[in-house]
Amino acid sequence: MKGKRLGLRKRIGLKLFNELYDGVVERHELRTLFWECTLRCNLRCRHCGSDCRTDAAESDMPLEDFLHVLDREVTPHVDPSRVLIIFSGGEVLVRHDLEEAGREVTRRGYMWGMVTNGMGLTRERLRSLVAAGLRSVSVSFDGFSDIHNHIRQSPLSFERARAAVGYIREIEDLTYDVITCVTPSLMPRLEEWRDYLIAEGITHWRIFSIFPAGRAKKDESLHLNAEQFRTLMEFIRRTRREGRIKLNYACEGFLGGYEAEVRDHFYMCNAGVSVASIRVNGDISGCTSVRGNYTQGNIYRDSFWDVWQNRFEPFRNREWTREGECKDCRVWEFCRGGGMHLRDDEGQLMYCHYNMLK
Repeated sequence: MKGKRLGLRKRIGLKLFNELYDGVVERHELRTLFWECTLRCNLRCRHCGSDCRTDAAESDMPLEDFLHVLDREVTPHVDPSRVLIIFSGGEVLVRHDLEEAGREVTRRGYMWGMVTNGMGLTRERLRSLVAAGLRSVSVSFDGFSDIHNHIRQSPLSFERARAAVGYIREIEDLTYDVITCVTPSLMPRLEEWRDYLIAEGITHWRIFSIFPAGRAKKDESLHLNAEQFRTLMEFIRRTRREGRIKLNYACEGFLGGYEAEVRDHFYMCNAGVSVASIRVNGDISGCTSVRGNYTQGNIYRDSFWDVWQNRFEPFRNREWTREGECKDCRVWEFCRGGGMHLRDDEGQLMYCHYNMLK
């Protein structure tokens, strides 16, 4: 199976989108702020890029440190109602002060959400978090029990995630989606998995593929080959056309002829453009998926707002990526070297979605 060609009409659309995106980069208005509040986790997933564990080497960031930055360095410069704060980890539910954190950011006028594996989400805890202002939640749900539990390395994980999604669906006006990291073992059962999610009443679904970083770097059993990846794109395209569930491929990379057909928009990497993160040790970077050494400052020695305004050059001017396999690429102007999370510490591209689709 060959990839879908990038036709003339789509090229024109991409060029117009590029002009709009240049304006977004120039303005770099902060719209999403991740707070990596912990690196502790109640699972030890095979594909974790953060190497999270129960006894994390880094201590949780004190809530007062994050709020200090929010009050002194963020709120004076933004409209809080236009900035989403996402609590991330590790596993955020291991923090017992999550409700307090939620109440504090809500009191300051921000919306907030979280990403969870669902292991610690009871009906009571969820209602407590909603009362503290929780507006959105994403739950990892990676396939049927044998597949999910193998990836998450826990015999309880599938049932806990399934129950968590059920609790979430009980709450009106709570935005949510289910996230599936597709592995080769799930590929033959993708349609069956989609139908299962629909039967469970799930309406919003997001798909990732696993790239070679963190624990997944040397585990070939987690990586799709080119034929499987093309099959995945066709599956997403077909499912979106059917319209029985709202499905998007994640903002992982440029997808050539599949652009705007497997997600709601053309590809863009918003890390460092409209998305920033404060890591558990105070480091300031783009989204938390960027695990390479692209730290731009640290809240314990730098002004967050000065860093955001003036130190994100590697994220906003991507000309430096025109090397290696990107040097003579005919679609670089649309891809701009791929997602920042796909670059290693030396700036080398670890994975190219477009090449997988050729």
